[in-house]
Amino acid sequence: MSKILVVEDDAFLRDGLSEILTKEGYRPQCAISVAEAKAFLSSDQYALIILDVMLPDGDGFALCQELRRAGCVTPILFLTACDDEIQIVRGLDAGGDDYVTKPFKLLELLSRIRALLRRGKPAVYQSGELSIDRESMTVRKNGETVFVTPTEFQILSTLLQNSGLIVTRSVLIERIWDDGGNFIDDNTLSVHVSRLREKIGAEHIKTIRGVGYRWEEKA
Repeated sequence: MSKILVVEDDAFLRDGLSEILTKEGYRPQCAISVAEAKAFLSSDQYALIILDVMLPDGDGFALCQELRRAGCVTPILFLTACDDEIQIVRGLDAGGDDYVTKPFKLLELLSRIRALLRRGKPAVYQSGELSIDRESMTVRKNGETVFVTPTEFQILSTLLQNSGLIVTRSVLIERIWDDGGNFIDDNTLSVHVSRLREKIGAEHIKTIRGVGYRWEEKA
């Protein structure tokens, strides 16, 4: 799932965010200072950065500016205790993509997170002879277009975006329901995966028995 860096020095809020993000299927990594955030960013990659404005050894605005100057394009969501327009403008001018004012509503925060993650994802994914284009919802294998249904495309897209990671059956079902507007049950998911394997080859989609599936690159 998407890995998110949470930079927040308030222990109560930090632990709460970590718990919420984990329940929503994300992989949070928490930092309590600018220095710790830099250390994590130098050794790992994240799909999103949730950044507090006031930190013990600096402020989020300066860190955001520094990251942007260094070429970082990861979406950044500011957490601020002040809804003053000047502060908001400062955050956006520093290179932030969005902001949420404390105290925030959970549904609002999750909505902002999902929007930024969608924006931050590349349009085209490549895996060996296979490529998918999220904007046109097309799949190609060895340069030839492969017809897949919208549901099959959502399954393939989710697995490929999380290449090497286990995607649970429940997450796939929820993702398809959210994106396609239709609910499918566990047995129907198995049928869709089976048909997808017939179209693109079975070697990529590994079944993790009793859990879900994992996309594997060819050796």
